[in-house]
Amino acid sequence: MTTNRVFLLEKRPDPDITDETLRLEERPVPEPADGEVLVRNTWLSLDPTNRSWMNAQATYLPPIPLGHVMRGITAGRVVASRFEGLEEGALVSGMGGFADYAALPGKSLTRIPDGVDPRAALSVLGHIGLTAYFGLLDVGRPKEGDTVLVSAAAGATGSLVGQIAKLHGCRVVGTAGSDEKCAWLTDELGFDAAINYRKTPDLTRAVREACPKRVDVFFDNVGGAILDAALASLAMRGRVVVCGGISQYNAKKVAGPSNYLALVVARGRMEGFVVLDYLPRANEALAALVPWLQRGELKSRYHVVEGLENAASALQLLFEGGNQGKLLVAIES
Repeated sequence: MTTNRVFLLEKRPDPDITDETLRLEERPVPEPADGEVLVRNTWLSLDPTNRSWMNAQATYLPPIPLGHVMRGITAGRVVASRFEGLEEGALVSGMGGFADYAALPGKSLTRIPDGVDPRAALSVLGHIGLTAYFGLLDVGRPKEGDTVLVSAAAGATGSLVGQIAKLHGCRVVGTAGSDEKCAWLTDELGFDAAINYRKTPDLTRAVREACPKRVDVFFDNVGGAILDAALASLAMRGRVVVCGGISQYNAKKVAGPSNYLALVVARGRMEGFVVLDYLPRANEALAALVPWLQRGELKSRYHVVEGLENAASALQLLFEGGNQGKLLVAIES
């Protein structure tokens, strides 16, 4: 390939992502500068945080300027190197963006070990696995016998959170948006119960019934109604881990929890976190995640969309609940 297809942030969502948000453009393949490598991206991770990076306001990273390549985490192969630590042919992961090729600082990339599926490097052994591991164990601090409730439990992060909680002797309940997803949670991943929120007229009652001993740890990826329902069943000294709020990302005005005073009654704690803060401790998580994965104690599935040209439309699946597992774009197989 002699050209580089890139998606540019053309227009900020207001509030939804539309066909005008991202624009596909062809550019020359970049040349790596000193200290950089040229990566041929093969896999692109689609994540809810992609939406927050489109906003004009800074989050935990600066906003993407209009007209710039859309930010995204990728796996790929080094095709040219001007960085001593990475040779041509090395498999790497990093912030390669919505693009065929990216010239990136070598020190910003993570080498993918031989034999590791690049898809796993973007999920259970990458930012997703670190998010699940540290969010649950470092922020949520579950104890054996605790009840752990997970929202968006059939998603890439939530499914790992529930399985890690089971490995630590917890009772685990997940919420998901279809009967098929709920069956996957209980039948294949070992969750103790699952709630189809689309078929549940009273989430507060459903959570109370599924968690008769109340909720010791709520790992929240959704916000909104499920957050209020979890707070209503929070156990004494319960912990709410705020990982994300996908139900609110496209809202013009974010709805805060109306039931937050339950934290006072339960003497509870509600804490947000960003996985970037835990990158210096990545090896600590991998020391547990790799053996669990090798022994089959952690399972994941991938929802693959073929072709970079479909990345912008595929992103919508995250907000429609249309993906089944970790959402990835196969740029080049």
